[in-house]
Amino acid sequence: MTNTNKKNTLFYVQLGKLFYAIAASDKVVRDEEFSKLKKCILDYWLEVDNLKDSLGHDAAHLISIVFEGVEAFNEDPQDMYDAFINYKNEHPHFFTLEVKNIIIQTAWSVARSFSGVNKAELVMLGKLEIALSH
Repeated sequence: MTNTNKKNTLFYVQLGKLFYAIAASDKVVRDEEFSKLKKCILDYWLEVDNLKDSLGHDAAHLISIVFEGVEAFNEDPQDMYDAFINYKNEHPHFFTLEVKNIIIQTAWSVARSFSGVNKAELVMLGKLEIALSH
């Protein structure tokens, strides 16, 4: 695997952490949020590129794998969000207009999936939209 592919794979890992951070911003991650994320992966992310992970699966599935497993590491949602923004700033070439739009769409879908968007999610979504606008 080349260094470029590792960065691309890390892209999907960072997305998994971002979407988890949004879901966990209110201190509770619901099954509905994970289900909505999996649907967004099928509907949008599998079409973004043809990158495969080390097992030969579409790398976009790393989003849900990370989302599901990240809770075990007790990482703070704000720290995960900040790490994503740092990654975005270090690798702007991955963030085309199409990718930015899919990130925003997925983030809002996850946040809306259980009882609408709460204040903590709304704040993080607003910051994300601003960060992705440049």
